[in-house]
Amino acid sequence: MNLKEIHIGKLIQIRTDEKKLDKDRICSYLKCTEDELERMYEAKSMSSELLLKWSKLLEYDFFRIYSQHLIFYSPPAVNYQKKGAVSKNPMPQFRKNIYTSEIIEFILDLISSGAKTKQQIITEYRIPKTTLYKWVEKYSSSEKKLISLQSIPADD
Repeated sequence: MNLKEIHIGKLIQIRTDEKKLDKDRICSYLKCTEDELERMYEAKSMSSELLLKWSKLLEYDFFRIYSQHLIFYSPPAVNYQKKGAVSKNPMPQFRKNIYTSEIIEFILDLISSGAKTKQQIITEYRIPKTTLYKWVEKYSSSEKKLISLQSIPADD
């Protein structure tokens, strides 16, 4: 999946096809006509309220696609606040980026295939060096264990 160019309508249509939902049920839930439904499938973007309804109906977090885009392609935030100062910002404050298993798998695939070096990943995706090396150590050792377990012949 290309996280740089997100076409949410196409992704919704793919998920709808996977779930094999009837158009009448979808139109009833979203309170729309079949023509409006087709326009949604063609839409590159849509309102967050409508996307939330789709997420509930299709049991899939479409917002996570945008979150992953932000992790990969947005510059890190600069924090000018002094240490110990209390923020008066009413917006929720998140402690750190959360890397999903899909992101970790994607990054490790880039390394194992030779498409990118560790240094390129650190530079391009701004993943901390220690985090990347922990992923490589953790997931490469679990793969080795799995391979070694699979190579042991079963007792008949």
